[in-house]
Amino acid sequence: MTSGLFNIATSALNTAQRALDTTGHNIANVNTEGYSRQRAEVATRPAQFSGGGYIGKGVQGTTIRRMYDEFIQTQLRNTTSTSRYYDTLYDSLSRVDNLVADPSAGLAPALQGFFSAVQGVANDPTSSANRTVLLAEAESLVDRFNFLHQRFQDQQFIVDGQIGDSVQEINSITDALARLNAQIVSAQGRGQPPNDLLDKRDQLILELSGYVDVTTVEQDDGAMNVFIGRGQGVVLGNRATPLNAVPSTPGMPLEIRLGTGDKAVDITRQMTGGQLGGLLEVRNNVLDVAHNELGRVAVGLALAFNDQHRQGYDLLGETDKAFFKVPTPEVLPGKGVSGPNPTVTFDTDPSQWGQLKASDYRLTHEGGEWHLTRVSDGRKLGSYGAGDEIKVDGLVITMPASGSAGDSFLIRPTRNASADIAVTIKNPEEIAAAGQPGGVGDNRNALALAKVQTTNFLNGGTTSLEGAYDGLVGRIGTRTRQAEVASLAQERLLADAKAQRESVSGVNLDEEAANLLRYQQAYQASAQIIAITNTLFDTLIGAVRR
Repeated sequence: MTSGLFNIATSALNTAQRALDTTGHNIANVNTEGYSRQRAEVATRPAQFSGGGYIGKGVQGTTIRRMYDEFIQTQLRNTTSTSRYYDTLYDSLSRVDNLVADPSAGLAPALQGFFSAVQGVANDPTSSANRTVLLAEAESLVDRFNFLHQRFQDQQFIVDGQIGDSVQEINSITDALARLNAQIVSAQGRGQPPNDLLDKRDQLILELSGYVDVTTVEQDDGAMNVFIGRGQGVVLGNRATPLNAVPSTPGMPLEIRLGTGDKAVDITRQMTGGQLGGLLEVRNNVLDVAHNELGRVAVGLALAFNDQHRQGYDLLGETDKAFFKVPTPEVLPGKGVSGPNPTVTFDTDPSQWGQLKASDYRLTHEGGEWHLTRVSDGRKLGSYGAGDEIKVDGLVITMPASGSAGDSFLIRPTRNASADIAVTIKNPEEIAAAGQPGGVGDNRNALALAKVQTTNFLNGGTTSLEGAYDGLVGRIGTRTRQAEVASLAQERLLADAKAQRESVSGVNLDEEAANLLRYQQAYQASAQIIAITNTLFDTLIGAVRR
């Protein structure tokens, strides 16, 4: 009898000790990020049958269970990814919005100043001072184009740097996840869940979701396969596949590739959500578009103003002079291309300027033909033979005379136009204000030049130069506001998701303090049973000795 009671007391003592240890562990980790509250699970020991019924054998600890809800954790992970995406988007868009909409540093005041100077020459074409002011304002306008181009380049450099940093952080996290998978598989093979390791893994996955969308699939052995973006596997069991951020060709933006060497796959377009998704969205659909749009305004100004300026006469009686240098479209050959480049120029026909797009173009050689695609909307514009000359979107493109399968070129008509535009007229008397030779006081061409400011010749003849730039400012401002609203909304949703997780998995110190007292009393009571058992045993021994 005493041995049975002693075993019951010992089991109760051990169980209370385990519960006290678990409670202490909870209290110690109250501030540990990602920690899930643990609870000692207990069950009665199998009873022993006797003629008088089943006699209890005490209690036993079954496991240490963490308070964890997979649905809530997944919701927190998804909300974290979305919140970080909009935070990044809003932060980057704000910088671009402040740049283009700045009343002193934006393009609008420089355009207005330039055309006001043109009007000044129209008001008094004989005034040398007015002509000098016009040249000064033209140089200021070109400087503003150059300044904005450089600022866009700076923003591109910043974003690309952040993309590279994000990729490094992702690789660091996926490496740690692969190592944790190996530890968890080994520990779980002993029959009990390694709660602290599981918490560490969940926390790392949560951190990963801050950089990119994450989905997970748990394996039978306890390992967790991790996929990012639109299903790109970066952790499979105890193996992690690294990402690399490298330009496809020198001078090009960074691409994100999965794997290394020749087997690396470009997954840039597959990356969504989180900081990385936000950075890619800003770079590809905001900065690139804004940069191209700024360049389109520069090209439109140079083409339209030059076209009208060539029709006038300067004080020297000369005509057919360009006022601005027209930027040259940029052509970038793809990796491994050794053949001739396509020739790309802007169409000089004014009726075609309305077709100019703020887009890049990709020319690829497949099946013995050249295929042209507009990058902004992915539209295929046609297939052409070697040496063919085509006119499309205000461009004149002459196909390369030869090419190999897989050859490709990126055509960027307006990307660097805001850096390349320049004033070619250097002397005030060369300004062609007159409508006929020898007309010193003639201002007819100057009046026509002033009308370039308000003439709708872009966007199919519906938008002026200022209208095109104002449209850019408006679109960026609208997107910035949308991103701000979404960021604030997601911030509240994230706070709710964190609170929901805390309600299930968080450590409540008041509750743990109550548990300490409860388990302490159970421990003391169990010790008292042992003391009573010893007394009973001594009594029994004494009776036998008599």
